[in-house]
Amino acid sequence: MFENLGERLQNVMSKIKGYGKITEENIGEMTREIRLALLEADVNYKVVKEFINNVKEKALGEEVAKSLKPGEVFVKIVKDELVELLGGEKQELNITGNPATLMLVGLQGSGKTTTIAKLANHLRKKHKKKPLLVACDVYRPAAIEQLEQLGRELGIPVYTEGKGNPVEIAGNAGNYAKENGYDYVLIDTAGRLHIDEELMLELKNISEVIHPNEVLLVIDSMTGQDAIHVIEGFHQELSLTGAILTKLDGDTRGGAALSIRHLTNVPIKFIGVSEKMDGLEEFYPDRMATRILGMGDLMSIVEKAEQVMDEEAAIKAAKKMQKGNFDLEDFLEQLNQIKKLGPLENLLKMIPGASKMGLNKVQINPKDMAHLEAIIQSMTKEERKDPSIIKASRKVRIATGSGRTVEEVNRLLKQFEQMKTMMKQFKNGKFKMPF
Repeated sequence: MFENLGERLQNVMSKIKGYGKITEENIGEMTREIRLALLEADVNYKVVKEFINNVKEKALGEEVAKSLKPGEVFVKIVKDELVELLGGEKQELNITGNPATLMLVGLQGSGKTTTIAKLANHLRKKHKKKPLLVACDVYRPAAIEQLEQLGRELGIPVYTEGKGNPVEIAGNAGNYAKENGYDYVLIDTAGRLHIDEELMLELKNISEVIHPNEVLLVIDSMTGQDAIHVIEGFHQELSLTGAILTKLDGDTRGGAALSIRHLTNVPIKFIGVSEKMDGLEEFYPDRMATRILGMGDLMSIVEKAEQVMDEEAAIKAAKKMQKGNFDLEDFLEQLNQIKKLGPLENLLKMIPGASKMGLNKVQINPKDMAHLEAIIQSMTKEERKDPSIIKASRKVRIATGSGRTVEEVNRLLKQFEQMKTMMKQFKNGKFKMPF
């Protein structure tokens, strides 16, 4: 989402780092470029003006003038202001209470029903507790069926009374959750194509009955500047506690996301980064700022790995690598672990300096991973343990069994041997960086 903005800002940051001295003139030049990049990314012009004024004021201060590396201080100023713009500190969900109640609201088409299922999945995974989904959108055709389908996919129960009164359904669901030991109640409410009096009255009535811990607005990040008006409209009537931005993986300029907190004081609490059921991330302003500026986001990579990867298997594989005993059986296991992390290109973008190395442009075809898997699975256990026994006739058999070519089998075996050689060099302390 922030790819174009990120590239523009990273170019400015690279340029300023090269300056041995910061002057009013080159600060003016840099801030002009930053202003243009932000405006082209659809950031609200009032927000841009304030952001640029803050950066200028701090950049012309004593700290920069006296610094030995003024360019780096300027980059830090831009990063800190960007973090502040995005909301400063990360805002946690309020999930106290027994059960905690979360009410999701939003316009039609914002992805509310899918998002509520993702949120329930996230809470269950993170806190190891029981969520209950509640179907209170009784107007949109198939809304209840959609929520029930998502509930079945995730193994999360859905409370529904069909096309009844949404206010009564919400109240009854709260009582049902208490009686049956649920930890979280997530209410899926109705949306409209635009904000109207009837919709707001219903949402206010539901809120008065269930007293939610959180009232979260789900908003499509592709809405652009109109997102501000939508948030203000809901906030005025419902006192929102946070926003969830969906479709951040889409091709949009993303400026609205940079304007929301500053203009409405509603914190962004989650972002939707893919259509998959685990494609919802907690929003960290500092991590988003470093991603935009090309500084990477290693914390998110580590957290993602901790959530989905088997720690014991990872330690066992690391030990085998150190001893030089890593075989194709272990390699297959690692492929399966990596697949759980989601699209690899998304992870590569989080590596510091990804754009400079061209990693942000890398496209990894999931079929390539599947082909590697098919080749290894077509080998016998003996062949996986000792690839050196795989001669011409065995290669033909493996290629036929996996539906691939002998050339692809050869390529895999060659790459695996190169990887083992590198591991041995690491083990013996002989490895030198190739630059």
